[in-house]
Amino acid sequence: MGVVAKRSSMTFYSDGMSHYSHRVRIVLAEKGVTVETLNIDPSNKPEDLSELNPYNSLPTLVDRDLVLYEADIMMEYLDERFPHPPLFPVYPVARAMSRLWIYRIRQDWCPLVDKLMAKTGTPAQLEKARKELRSSLISIAPIFEEKPYFMSDEFTIVDCCVTPILWRLPAMGIDLGKSKAVKSMLDYRERLFERDSVMSSLSDQEREFF
Repeated sequence: MGVVAKRSSMTFYSDGMSHYSHRVRIVLAEKGVTVETLNIDPSNKPEDLSELNPYNSLPTLVDRDLVLYEADIMMEYLDERFPHPPLFPVYPVARAMSRLWIYRIRQDWCPLVDKLMAKTGTPAQLEKARKELRSSLISIAPIFEEKPYFMSDEFTIVDCCVTPILWRLPAMGIDLGKSKAVKSMLDYRERLFERDSVMSSLSDQEREFF
């Protein structure tokens, strides 16, 4: 018997190009949640979005009377609302470390991804961001020699944040190469991309990145 999708009255206002929207779509897919996903053009947002969300921003998740408009909060809410499979660790110390990794990704990588995807800046500034992101990704490659996922034996909420960034590397003009130093990172990326949840989470725009 197949897995029954979890019933929900959720609506997800998603930007098909945004890695923030993408990370939430991966969580929704991992949880098997039934959700109406609306692919919104950020330059032509529907009127009801501004009524729901005071920032009129994407992504926005609506679950009955609850409206959430911050991707990381959405991910935590979904993990608590639909506990299986769990994406956050059970123990407080491990949960705190997951939150810290998410914070570091947000601080260190996300601004570079935002700049490169939006192509904001001069060619020299974009190349600098490209080199910085590539170097940072390669520098963490050794951690995947120890564990199959990000500091974990299981796919977790942190992987949900990393996957959209790795998926966008071609769109950002970043090639990790094929040296021995990056092999564990490439193997990790392949494990991520083989997951059904990751493939089913992709928007039409994201499918064109590869």
